[in-house]
Amino acid sequence: MSDIRVLVVDDSAVVRKIFTEALSKEPGIEVVGTAPDPYVARDKIVSLKPDVITLDVEMPRMDGITFLRKIMKYYPLPVIIVSSLTAKGGKMALEAMEIGAVEVLSKPGSSYSVGDMKQQLADKIRAAARVNVSAARPQAASASPVSRPATRALTETTNKVVAIGASTGGTEALKAVLTRFPVTMPGIVVVQHMPPNFTTAFAERLNGLCEIAVKEAEDGDAVLPGRALIAPGNFHMLLKRSGARYYVNVKTGPMVCHQRPAVDVLFNSTAQYAGANAVGAILTGMGSDGAKGLLKMREAGARTLGQDEASCVVYGMPKEAWKAGAVEKQYPLDRIADEIMNLL
Repeated sequence: MSDIRVLVVDDSAVVRKIFTEALSKEPGIEVVGTAPDPYVARDKIVSLKPDVITLDVEMPRMDGITFLRKIMKYYPLPVIIVSSLTAKGGKMALEAMEIGAVEVLSKPGSSYSVGDMKQQLADKIRAAARVNVSAARPQAASASPVSRPATRALTETTNKVVAIGASTGGTEALKAVLTRFPVTMPGIVVVQHMPPNFTTAFAERLNGLCEIAVKEAEDGDAVLPGRALIAPGNFHMLLKRSGARYYVNVKTGPMVCHQRPAVDVLFNSTAQYAGANAVGAILTGMGSDGAKGLLKMREAGARTLGQDEASCVVYGMPKEAWKAGAVEKQYPLDRIADEIMNLL
C-alpha cells in the first residue's frame, strides 16, 4: 500500500515543524505539504491531493470551522482537528466534529507532552485514512435542544447499568444513541476517546440535546437513572458499587491500549461490579480498546452488542470485539439505542 499523504494546516510555524518532523519518522506516512492558512491550504488540496488533513480551528483570514464546511461540501476527505486545550477550543473542535471532522488532537505545549503527541498524531492519521467519510458526514440536521421534565429528581438508585465505549466517529454516534434514550433509562457510563476539555464541551453539548441528563464524570458521582456520565479526558473511569448504589471512580493511571480514558478499564470494572445487571455496547473507533473488557462483561452475564461495519466511521473496535466473541449481535447505528433498551 502507498503512504498516507498528509497536509498540515496550522498558522503556527512551530506546530507545522513539529508535526512534519514527527511524521517523517513514521512508516507509511508522508507529509506532502503544509499551509499557514485555509487559502494556501485550498490550493494545496487541489494540487497535492492529500489523503488526510490536520486542521487548526483558530487561524487568521479564515477560521478552521468555515474552511471545514467548504472542504466537506466541495472536497470531502478525512480531517483531524488540532486545537488548544481550552474551553473555547473544545467547543470549536466539537462543532468541527459535528460538521464532519473525524478526530481531535490537542496542540503541542498542552498537558500532553510532545512525545505523547507524536504517537497520538500518527495513530489518528492512520485511523483517519481508514475512515468512511460518508458515514462521518452529518446525514441529517442536528437534534434540537430538549426541555427536561423539572420533576425528575434523580435521587433513586438503579439495578441496571449501560456501559458504552467509542472512539473515532464516536461523538456523532453517541449523540445518535443518547438522544433516543428516555429519562426512565437506567444509569449510563460512557468512555469516548478525547483529550481534556473536549469531553467537557461534549458532555455540555449532549446535555442540551438529550432528554436524559449528561455530565462529565467527577470522582464519586452516582450512577443514576436518567443520567449519563462521560469519562473526562486524560482520566480513566471505573464503575464501583456500594450496596445497591453504583458510582464511578475517576482516576489517573497508565494508558491502556494507548488510551486514557480506556474503554477496557470501564468495561472490566462493569463486569466486576454489575455483572448480569449490565448492558455493554461498543461503537465506531480504531484499534482494539474495549474488546477484552466487553468479553469479560459477556462472561459475567451482561448482554452485549456492537455497531455494524456499514454504519461505522472506522470499523476497528467493534470488529475486534466481534472477533473476540464479546458481541452477541451487531446492529446499524440507528438501531443501537432501541436494541439497548430491548436488552434491558
